[in-house]
Amino acid sequence: MSLPKSILSLCCLVLLSACSEPDSPEAQVRKAIDAMETAAEARDTSDVMEFVATDFRDAYGQGAAELETYLRGYFIANQSLHLLTRINRIDFPTADEARLNVSVGMVSRDAEASGSWNTSAEIHDFAVTMRKEGHEWKVTYAKLEGT
Repeated sequence: MSLPKSILSLCCLVLLSACSEPDSPEAQVRKAIDAMETAAEARDTSDVMEFVATDFRDAYGQGAAELETYLRGYFIANQSLHLLTRINRIDFPTADEARLNVSVGMVSRDAEASGSWNTSAEIHDFAVTMRKEGHEWKVTYAKLEGT
């Protein structure tokens, strides 16, 4: 599949837990991203999409429906997915918006290589915007940095 890598970024977005107050906006954002990591590593499109706003757009103007289609194909093609992320920065321009810069390391094995050691590894930096909707934080924008 050759959709923009920023679509893949949402699937790959995951954050390590950090020390902060349990109910702080930062802790809530980290918890949401941790749950997205679990869903992506389980290759569960529906669970990943629970954290995507209906008005999501990537840097190329593609929306949530295109992301869901891409994720389904990506998870079929990649039978194993392991993620490691690092938050380089989290800013809260308003109480209901978070802007993140995240580095994502991803190791995957495609379906054809299931019986071999053939894997691929990539590291990317992403700009991500999340919005608080009720009690949940959802991704509204994702862009692969440097594109």
